[in-house]
This record gives sequence, structure tokens and C-alpha cells, in this order.
Amino acid sequence: MRKSALHSTLAILALCLPAVSLAGTYKIDPQHTSVSFSVRHLFSKVKGRFDKFEGSIELDPANPTTAKAQGSIDVASINTNVEKRDQHLKSKDFFDVEKFPKITFVSTKVTDVDPAKKTGKLHGKLQIHGVEKDVVLDVSYLGEGSDPWGNKKAGFTATTVINRKDFGLNWNETLETGGFLVGDEVEIEISAEGDVQK
Repeated sequence: MRKSALHSTLAILALCLPAVSLAGTYKIDPQHTSVSFSVRHLFSKVKGRFDKFEGSIELDPANPTTAKAQGSIDVASINTNVEKRDQHLKSKDFFDVEKFPKITFVSTKVTDVDPAKKTGKLHGKLQIHGVEKDVVLDVSYLGEGSDPWGNKKAGFTATTVINRKDFGLNWNETLETGGFLVGDEVEIEISAEGDVQK
């Protein structure tokens, strides 16, 4: 390729590359982020969320396998829209929030990156109820842009399924018809918006 043609090609590529090609650190915006879960109860599923949490994500879209994430959740902020149930979940039967007030996550590596779909698997250490286990989250990068006030924002999603008994959350009731009142598998979904840190 001639020198002039090479320069022209590089110039076109530079114009086509979006701003998200720059590495950045994103602080989770709690006002535009949700941390929710669902678990089987009898024959249906109960959904809930945590209202207080914090976290950050380090991401270089050009090298996504180097991404890192960490976060913590205030367990006492659990909200299933039923106060009596929330109090039970905070008790020693479940989370025992007085002894274990936080849920924490720290990533360890990223695998299975699909650059076209902007997806991958985020491996890390999840600690609940004082028990730490390895987990894998299916994550998506939704892109980056400016809001109407000029603030740089980025979007992410993460999902996983855990077994609550792996973390010592064992309480249950046996049904007269057989089986148990509460399921073991908990589906977790995070929809996060991050503020780009300067």
C-alpha cells in the first residue's frame, strides 16, 4: 500500500473509532443501577432488590480481558416489598445482617470475550454471610456516551445463578405435599450505569 493510501486509511479508521476505545474507570451510579434477585417460593418466584450498594469497573474496550470490577452491598437494604419478609431475611435464619452486614464481590479474571456482541464472563470472589465462593457472571458492555448535561456514562449488565446453601443460607420449611417452601437457586441480575471518572 502506498504511503498516502495508508495515511488515508488510518485517518478513516480514527474517525470511525468511538470514544469508548479509551480505557476508563467507572463509578457505579446508584440512582441508575439496580441489583435484583429472584428465588422460587412455593410454585412461583419472589423478586427482590438491594437499595444500597457501591462499586467500580475498570475497562479498556480495546483489551477487555484486563477488565476489573468490585462492589459491595448493604444487606440491610434488602427490599422484597413485604416488610415482615424483609425482616425475616435480615434475621439469623438468613443473612444475619448484624453479624454479616455486607455482600462483596471482587473480580479475578475475564474469559470468553465476544468483541462483536460485547459480552464475556467475569470470574470473581463473592462473599455472602461470611462465606466466600468463586462465581462467574455473564456480562455485557452496552456502550458509552454523554448524557444531556455532558456527563460521560457507560452501561453494563451482569447475571448469574448461585445456590444459597453454598453460602450457609439454609433455612427452609417442608411442605405437606412434599418439597420445600423456598428454592435453593437464586437468580441475580445487575443493570449498572457508571460515571466515567476523570
